[in-house]
Amino acid sequence: MAPASLAMGLARDRAEEPTRVAAVRAEWRPLSALAGMRADWADLTARALEANVFYDPAFALSAARAFGADVGAVLIWSKTSARLIGLFPARIERRYGVMATLTGWTHPYAPFGVPLVDRDEAESAIGAFLDQVEADAALPKIAMLSLIARDGAFAACLARVLARRGGASAAFATHARALLAPRTRENYLDHVTHKKLKELRRQRRRLEETGALTHMAASGPAAAVALTDFMTLEAGGWKGRAGGAARAHVATETFMREAVTTLAAKGDARVDRLIHDGHPVAAAITLRSGNSAWFWKIAYEEAFARFSPGVQLTLDLTRDLLADASLARTDSCATAGHPMIDHLWAERLSLTDLLVSPSAASLAQFRIGRQLEALRRVAIAGAKAARDKLKG
Repeated sequence: MAPASLAMGLARDRAEEPTRVAAVRAEWRPLSALAGMRADWADLTARALEANVFYDPAFALSAARAFGADVGAVLIWSKTSARLIGLFPARIERRYGVMATLTGWTHPYAPFGVPLVDRDEAESAIGAFLDQVEADAALPKIAMLSLIARDGAFAACLARVLARRGGASAAFATHARALLAPRTRENYLDHVTHKKLKELRRQRRRLEETGALTHMAASGPAAAVALTDFMTLEAGGWKGRAGGAARAHVATETFMREAVTTLAAKGDARVDRLIHDGHPVAAAITLRSGNSAWFWKIAYEEAFARFSPGVQLTLDLTRDLLADASLARTDSCATAGHPMIDHLWAERLSLTDLLVSPSAASLAQFRIGRQLEALRRVAIAGAKAARDKLKG
């Protein structure tokens, strides 16, 4: 290629690259120090390419006190608009002994890890995040982004940015869980087998014969009372016996109360209850961000187990969610292959953990990390299998 043609080609390539990356500012800050920028953070949440209620400040700032002592965040700011356009909560984790990763922040109460990026500045925000990982001496040079929607808008955008930069990613622990994202809402539950629906109707009739049965949904100030009912049911069930109920841990209970009541005050949380003769026999918490929701928690009274009160409440909630045209999808937050929700919700959300090399400069570390991560996953699976065998 002639020098003039080469120059024109390089100029064209540069012109095709995002032009806004240079117009951004990135910084790494402790998550606990972000309360003062709640308004900027909430504004980004409303503009997010892919919604994530667990990174909403109303949820994350409460969760940080219980689960985020060592968590920070890479913040991306637009220099032109002064708006926050990216928030990547993460912790520095010595995942492989001598090698560390910048690991996206998830925890037992936050089963989704897609970072918040401005839908109109997504590639600039992701590129600036990768630049910060490479340039900040305090940060590891490879990242592990956990519980990312494999087919989501963020994953697609990240792949495009990495391709331009010469970076790479490797997927681990890919799995799918139940999702409510119907193409058509009318007669949605027709996919459930006739035998299953018939049995559930029979159980509901038997329950109604023993006392008045009411489905109640609470948001706003009423959510606080309904949340107490949920916690009572949870503590009285198997989670309570195993020591895993929220009430067994002061920090967890405090976080849940703060997060749910704060979200409910702005219409982004609801607590549904199935009331039998004035007493709750099942309760569920659903969280929301934008046009997405999360069926976060459910508990039921085990003395009524023969009537399947948890499933009955889930059916009532499902009908409410289907009737809300402003909701595009609801994540079940369930384990893969869950025996209850998988039968009711037909769609699936595919999730994966992505090990990321920001550019060609970190590919050597990435290749080592990829091998170590594969070995780590095998070891964890082996330990779990051995533990389950001992329990059996």
